[in-house]
Amino acid sequence: MPHLPHSKLPIRELQRIRQWHVAHRAEHPLECELWDAVLTLWLMGWVGWLPVYALEDWWLAPVCAVAMMSPRLYVEWRERAHVRHQLRCDWLANQA
Repeated sequence: MPHLPHSKLPIRELQRIRQWHVAHRAEHPLECELWDAVLTLWLMGWVGWLPVYALEDWWLAPVCAVAMMSPRLYVEWRERAHVRHQLRCDWLANQA
């Protein structure tokens, strides 16, 4: 199984994972909802920079940064759990 790079998670990988979740929504509804939440958090992190900058609420900058990293952190967490046989993750096995 190829390993995703730790430095980034390309948009094509986000799309591929999302397509897998949509295709398997009936078998894995909770996992699909969790991925939607991760993507929502990711988008909120990107959009949140404008209010942080405009309102000069710099204490929120780390929150936005962590939110922007949420898909990568989630995928890495799932990959580690899959390798340890704690959690099955079929969409990792489909990596190109």
